[in-house]
Amino acid sequence: MTALRDRVRRLRPFAGFLARRVLIAVLLAWGITLVTFVLTNMVPGDPVAANLGQRALGDETIVAQWRAEHGLDKSPPEQYLMHLQALLHGDLGMSQQSHRPVGDDLAEFVPATLELAGVAIVVSLVLGVAFGMIAALRRDRPADHALRMLSLIGISVPTFWLALLAFYVFFYRLQLTPGSGRVDPGLGAPESVTGLHTVDAALAGQWDVFASALGHLILPALVLSLYTIALLTRFTRSAVLEVLGQDHVRAGRAKGLPRRVILRSYVLRSALVPIITVAGLAFGSLLSGTVLVEAIFAWPGIGQYAYKSATTLDLPAIMGVGLVVGIVYLVINLIVDVLYGVIDPRVRLR
Repeated sequence: MTALRDRVRRLRPFAGFLARRVLIAVLLAWGITLVTFVLTNMVPGDPVAANLGQRALGDETIVAQWRAEHGLDKSPPEQYLMHLQALLHGDLGMSQQSHRPVGDDLAEFVPATLELAGVAIVVSLVLGVAFGMIAALRRDRPADHALRMLSLIGISVPTFWLALLAFYVFFYRLQLTPGSGRVDPGLGAPESVTGLHTVDAALAGQWDVFASALGHLILPALVLSLYTIALLTRFTRSAVLEVLGQDHVRAGRAKGLPRRVILRSYVLRSALVPIITVAGLAFGSLLSGTVLVEAIFAWPGIGQYAYKSATTLDLPAIMGVGLVVGIVYLVINLIVDVLYGVIDPRVRLR
């Protein structure tokens, strides 16, 4: 009983820390709904003109009926309250272009972007942290100079130009990678369970479809991850170099601890907080920055959906995309905050 009480007492600060972060996340979620609504309605242009033909625009009865159907005949505060009430019931509205619920459209397009961005962030974390550690441990040596130069190039090169170059070289000229899309047309997509083609194909045992989906995924994911790899390499190098000069690392060396123990338990753990911060922001930017990469590789993700919605002034779809991207950022920040508390117990007391 005493051990249980001690354990509860130790977990109490973390529980309070987690409750505060969740409460802040709920308030921020409400703020996201307000900001997306306001910014969407500030977009110049008339959604009626964008969605009705010229003949229908000349008929005031049709225009008035269309505005009433989409709630545009009400004041902005009334529209926002209607929007908020619908969100509480899980209703994101009806797309004015596809004439389908926005939630159904997003359920179709979001998994493709999550698969692409998920693979990109995993590759970025593995390679970026590894390269950063190597550069820090070999400071001012040829490996360090080479990695710093490559990371500078990776940060400087525009992603859309790199995507065009990669598509031209590896698909058109060398024919080493598949073409556009998520899977070969002759195979067809696997039965949707998660919406992730590689996972769904593996679950169904369709290994030919899995190989095709993975082949289509590799090149756009690598292109998308190069900037993040470069960013994490530079940030990890700086964080590790800062930790290497601290007293607890010197004490570990003085005790004669093995090098791998010092690197894993002393250096890497202390450097993880800033690295996790950059990784969290990078994943959010990957989700919102896939528009051009998806366009070049004809990847049917949320970037393509957002672009088409913006060009047709599909306001419910635009608000739905903005809400999804905002919630993704919010969830990532919440996960990062929780990881802070797990890695550094001092954070739990703030």
